[in-house]
Amino acid sequence: MKTVAVVVQEGFAPFEFGLACEAFGLDRRDDGVPSFDFRIVTPEPGLVPSNMGFSITVDHDLSFADEADLVVVTPIPRATWGAIDERAGAVVRRAAERGAWVLTVCSGAFVAAAAGVLDGRRATTHWMYADTMRRMYPRIDVDADVLFVQDGRIITSAGTAAGLDACLHLLRQELGAEMANQIARRMVVAPQRDGGQAQFILNPLPEAAGLSLAPVADWALENLHRELPVEELAQRAHMSPRTFARRFKADYGTTPAAWLGRQRVIQAQRLLERTDWGVDRIAADCGFGSAAVLRQNFARVLGLSPAAYRARFACVDEPVSAA
Repeated sequence: MKTVAVVVQEGFAPFEFGLACEAFGLDRRDDGVPSFDFRIVTPEPGLVPSNMGFSITVDHDLSFADEADLVVVTPIPRATWGAIDERAGAVVRRAAERGAWVLTVCSGAFVAAAAGVLDGRRATTHWMYADTMRRMYPRIDVDADVLFVQDGRIITSAGTAAGLDACLHLLRQELGAEMANQIARRMVVAPQRDGGQAQFILNPLPEAAGLSLAPVADWALENLHRELPVEELAQRAHMSPRTFARRFKADYGTTPAAWLGRQRVIQAQRLLERTDWGVDRIAADCGFGSAAVLRQNFARVLGLSPAAYRARFACVDEPVSAA
């Protein structure tokens, strides 16, 4: 992926627009991260008003998007959902047809829906808009309970910060886990929120400092080579297994088992990139138990085998030796 076009239209949301610029538009070559040919495009170049009372000047029309490796569609106002600008829809449709990446943020999914590229696919948008999308586009399998959905090379995401999670998910596929984590660290955000997490978390902040599960989660990350049953985690949190599982789901938006599984895959990605260890050793270090289980999880989460992932993303400068 070398070229990125971000589509903005009248009434765009500044935060979601800004996160696309942050994820793909900054020059991070000093950090060893490749830069993209990044442009903001719109159907009618000139002043484009936001939904917050200010405008930005956009110099490029949509023609660049027809050549971009990634087309990002930012949110559009509710009043336009029934009358999507056909020019924007056509750009998204052509991008999907030629196999480019398409990533929508929040209500930007309505542009992709109107273009027909989500028909027969699973997709998401902000949970407040999910029922409307189901009514307007019954051929789309709308999942309102996730942060983002990837179906082929089309990624749809929920509101605000979930769009950033989707961007990091795509960057991880294109650049590898190490560089995606480097970008996340630069932005001071968590690099590992999985798409299957809930859109809204019941307790986004711990009820009291003494009840925070963060120390248990940190300990688990340092001990991924162990089996880590819920009972052991609950004991460290001084809770019953049932209470721990409920609190974990409320605080992290997913089950302990699902969270651990994703962390094991992320750790395996890092080891495949940064070491020359064999798959058996990596599987043991990450708690998968066997190379076969590691391969199964890699195929399910990333659509790649460990060998294919290493061939694509290995950092060959100074790998850590198995010795």
